[in-house]
Amino acid sequence: MEPRRNEIDDMIVHEKMQAALEYQNEAWADGMADGIEPEIIADAAFALAMRETIRIHGEHGAEAILDALKARLLAGEFSPERRLQ
Repeated sequence: MEPRRNEIDDMIVHEKMQAALEYQNEAWADGMADGIEPEIIADAAFALAMRETIRIHGEHGAEAILDALKARLLAGEFSPERRLQ
C-alpha cells in the first residue's frame, strides 16, 4: 500500500526538520568553540527566529506561534529529561 500524499508531505517536513536541527547543532557547537556562552547563543537564536517568524507570519501569527510554544514548553516537550518511547 502506498503512503498517502499527506503522509509523504509529513515525512518530508520531518526530514527537513531533522536537517535543520543538525545545522543548528553545528552552529551552536561552532559558537561554543569560539568561546561564546550558551546563553548568548540561545538569545541570538531566539532573536533571529522571532525576526524571521514575524517577517513570514506577521506579529499576530508570531504571537500564535509563541502561544503554541508555551503550551509545548509547559507540557515538557523541550525538557532535557524528557524521554521518547
